[in-house]
Amino acid sequence: MKENKVTHSGIVQEVKDGKASISVITKSACASCQIKGSCTLSDVKEKIIEVDLMNGQSFKTGGQVTVEMKETTGIWAVLLGYFFPFLVVLFTLILLTALGINQGIAGLISLAVLAPYYLLLYLSRTYIRKKFTFNVH
Repeated sequence: MKENKVTHSGIVQEVKDGKASISVITKSACASCQIKGSCTLSDVKEKIIEVDLMNGQSFKTGGQVTVEMKETTGIWAVLLGYFFPFLVVLFTLILLTALGINQGIAGLISLAVLAPYYLLLYLSRTYIRKKFTFNVH
């Protein structure tokens, strides 16, 4: 079965120590709409992606490239960044209210639980970086 890939065109900002920093412009569907000026939903953002270069790959600053990643990688990014934290907050809130803790306090504690979650995510960034790979063409 063919593996789906997500591609974006980008511009090489910097090449150093076997890594390339690539500027990718992402835009919502509204940003490409012909009547985007009539509403406030247009959304264009610049993101910098750091890519490990393979042996033999060399790019020049300012060069046009295509950044590619597996679609499943994007799904895992959404799960780790949004869905799992939502579940942590929800289950903590349900557990604390079931234990009879005041709803306001339970809500604050549930939000505070996100700090250790994101700290753990930050501390495991080297492992995650190995799993989230980008290819440059």
